[in-house]
Amino acid sequence: MPESALPEAELPPREAMEYDVVVVGGGPAGLASAIHLKQISPEASIVLVEKGSEVGAHILSGAVIDPKALDALLPEWRQDPERPLNTPVTKDRFYYYGHSGAMRLPNFFMPRLMNNHGNFIGSLGNLTRYLAQKAEALGVEIYPGFAAAEVLYGARGEVVGITTGDLGIGKDGHVKDSFTRGMELRGKYTVFAEGARGSLTKLVMERFGLRSGVEPQKYGIGLKEIWQVAPEKHEAGLVQHSFGWPLDNRTGGGSFLYHAEDNQVYVGFVVHLNYTNPTLSPFDEFQRFKTHPAIAHVLEGGKRLSYGARAISEGGWQSVPKLAFPGGVLAGDCAGFLNVPRIKGSHNAIFSGMLAAKYIAAALGEGRAHDTLSAYDESWRESEIGKDLWKVRNAKPLWSRFGTYLGITLGGLDMWTNELFGFSLFGTLKHGKPDHETLKRIDEVKPIVYPKPDGKLAFDKLSSVFISNTNHEEDQPSHLKLRDPSIPIAVNLPRYGEPARLYCPAGVYEVVYADDAAKSDPRFVINAQNCVHCKTCDIKDPEQNIVWTTPEGGGGPNYPNM
Repeated sequence: MPESALPEAELPPREAMEYDVVVVGGGPAGLASAIHLKQISPEASIVLVEKGSEVGAHILSGAVIDPKALDALLPEWRQDPERPLNTPVTKDRFYYYGHSGAMRLPNFFMPRLMNNHGNFIGSLGNLTRYLAQKAEALGVEIYPGFAAAEVLYGARGEVVGITTGDLGIGKDGHVKDSFTRGMELRGKYTVFAEGARGSLTKLVMERFGLRSGVEPQKYGIGLKEIWQVAPEKHEAGLVQHSFGWPLDNRTGGGSFLYHAEDNQVYVGFVVHLNYTNPTLSPFDEFQRFKTHPAIAHVLEGGKRLSYGARAISEGGWQSVPKLAFPGGVLAGDCAGFLNVPRIKGSHNAIFSGMLAAKYIAAALGEGRAHDTLSAYDESWRESEIGKDLWKVRNAKPLWSRFGTYLGITLGGLDMWTNELFGFSLFGTLKHGKPDHETLKRIDEVKPIVYPKPDGKLAFDKLSSVFISNTNHEEDQPSHLKLRDPSIPIAVNLPRYGEPARLYCPAGVYEVVYADDAAKSDPRFVINAQNCVHCKTCDIKDPEQNIVWTTPEGGGGPNYPNM
């Protein structure tokens, strides 16, 4: 029901449109499912909704892209003059960073699956724009700027489609003159491809018990900037991955520096969200990282062009939920197909979209609708996706259990034995706690004090949000909900120092005081207009009190080529 002062019965009815398939999300998984279904069944009617202002507006990834799934989906893409990937990897380097020095790790020590030669450096946002053009050329209807806000269920409890959000509701909950009712998009099958921690995916997981019997999903937050650097500092095709400083041994994460085309470099930082210190700020760790001499040397004298942040699913093999339920399937990162040590998931997202399309096409061909596509759920482990994730299944739990130094060493050994001999010394390890349960109390940790940004290499959150082109209609209900408004001040502030103000990479959450000096009369403030849709708050809040929902369609970041 929309957040309106009018009851549902007094609102105009929603217009309904019928399709064979409804796809939620314009990322690589959703687009691949639509394209492949049209390739198999050209007569199938397909609609795809994307909450960003355009396809690609909310897409953020490193990205070094393994092209094997794209080769399978669109074999002709390499000959296309408008192809989205043009910078092959030419050099592949791994580093351990100390506070001021760097140690390069020999490539021959690294498991062969970590080799990036044959991959491409590129913008995943631009890749999805390319896929959208291909999908539309095949007859897929794509509606950007329409947020899927509600799941529709049939008489037997099966998924029968989604509704898009109502537009023109004021912050006070009353309808405005610009009010427009959302639409019902009904399909015989619905593909949920919302990316990590999708808001509707959460609902169907709970309703159908899709996480029963699997490990908790684990997450990281990835932060990325695009820089234009001096030509003499640019090496097109160079890929650097690193770990170590500024994170301590017990805090998982890593970094990357990719030299793309046009003298641009992609610099990024990932923090695993099972960190324990509530005073840690992933954003500020990223800013510190850029001051390391090995990184600063490349960026100095350059210009920061763009900034963004996004949660990523890191649970891998052990955390993949059931993928099929009555009337729908999960695909892509909302299912958790990221290969953590490779920091790659777009290839598996495309493969999962293609796999879902295969079984949907078969069902449509048999005249079926709204049933459970069990064969899809049963097939992924034997597919390219399963083969990819099986070899690295212990990398994340070993890192979490033993810390960076020993955990990465054991993880590398485990990947070697899996690759060479097809077995693991560790079996299949469990992840343990979900990420929201890992924080220590603030009186149990040493608070982290971050240096002030210099405005040259390190920046503040608000100037960063500005270059993410983030925008939300101010006069709309907040899409960030509190289950209990008292918890931030009554529970999280004394216990953890209210970590939302630190784990959010966009300055959305603040604790403000009537008297700053006396720290009296604290209030919890939500600046929803700053939200870059990373979903970290929905994941890391220790009381699971913050619920991320979709704002009006078209709101959020507008990434040009992230």
